[in-house]
Amino acid sequence: MQKKILYVDMDNVLVDFSSAFEYFDNRVFVEYDKRFDEIPSIFSFMKPMPDAILSVEKLADFFDVYILSTAPWENPSAWTDKLLWIKKHLPKIAFKRLILSHHKNLNKGDFLIDDRTKNGADKFEGEHVHFGTEKFPDWKTVVDYLMKKV
Repeated sequence: MQKKILYVDMDNVLVDFSSAFEYFDNRVFVEYDKRFDEIPSIFSFMKPMPDAILSVEKLADFFDVYILSTAPWENPSAWTDKLLWIKKHLPKIAFKRLILSHHKNLNKGDFLIDDRTKNGADKFEGEHVHFGTEKFPDWKTVVDYLMKKV
């Protein structure tokens, strides 16, 4: 039996975006006001979300898992930093399974775990598991839900 395809977003799903803030001083936040994702190298400092790594490892036993993320167009280092983050935290599961796209709806699959509806998540043809919402507030609820879909 073929596994269902599961896409997992990075920012605020796998990766705790705000965890990088402690590595920058206030001048950087003033310079990049409301554009923090454009801060050079910011993605290299981010830590995993609670339970994210173990949850993806568990789901990978039952789903064909890919990482589907968007990298800011105005931050070239983000593209490399996201790859290096995956190599560090999910080296076996996500080996050559990182897709960086501003059009997530172009990917075919069964499920997309994403905290936003931007960049095509709202047009994804499979089911959007909207991470961080009342229905899916954390990784435990997401895993419990998806395991019923196997």
